[in-house]
Amino acid sequence: MPRYKLTIEYDGTDFAGWQRQGNGPSIQQSLEEALARLGQEQPLVAGAGRTDAGVHALAQVAHVDLDREWAGWRLKEAINGQLAPAPIAVLDAEAVGDHFDARRSAIMRWYVYRVVNRRAPLTLERDRAWRLKRELDVEAMAEAAKALIGRHDFTTFRDVQCQANSPVRTLSRLDIAREGERVAFSVAARSFLHRQVRSMVGSLIEVGLGRWSPADLKAALEAADRSRCGHVAPACGLYLARIDYPAAKRG
Repeated sequence: MPRYKLTIEYDGTDFAGWQRQGNGPSIQQSLEEALARLGQEQPLVAGAGRTDAGVHALAQVAHVDLDREWAGWRLKEAINGQLAPAPIAVLDAEAVGDHFDARRSAIMRWYVYRVVNRRAPLTLERDRAWRLKRELDVEAMAEAAKALIGRHDFTTFRDVQCQANSPVRTLSRLDIAREGERVAFSVAARSFLHRQVRSMVGSLIEVGLGRWSPADLKAALEAADRSRCGHVAPACGLYLARIDYPAAKRG
């Protein structure tokens, strides 16, 4: 069966998350139902990351094995035609070898968390960013974030329902930048724990608001105690931005 790599964008506001489940519609379910309407028998779409309810994606990656061969552009157009009007779009579809696995082949995952730092309510960005009224100290947050870079036990920033075998992860990047009233947290690692990004961002916000010092955040990390985590940032501001894979070998 030919295998295809799909790059997908979605607004997760009205979905129960990426993974098919019984408590509401999911992105995976929507894609599988779209493929079934194209004649695919029992399609299984496997994603690179299981985004939570309300989390968005700029470039989620998935793979699917199909009953027949498709030209990539035609498959993309066919799936998008079946998805409409759902806020999900296949940005690219390409044939790949059966060695490719969207989750296991990934070497880096990038997330962006968006904050709008203003008193006025959100209109155009409602459900797509976290509004914070008080001015954030971006320099203090950037200083505190240095403690999170590298290989650590991230138990403090791990959801109690996380099913990962180990709380140890290596955080490769955590950059914080302000542009006007918008503050963006860019985070990269090979893999993340359940709600790790939202937990780290929420704790960094405590620093930005002056409630914690950078030393407080470092102490919370080193405590390896979930009760030391700050407020968990809401799902609406989180985006799965990019998945990196090894470069294709050239003959």
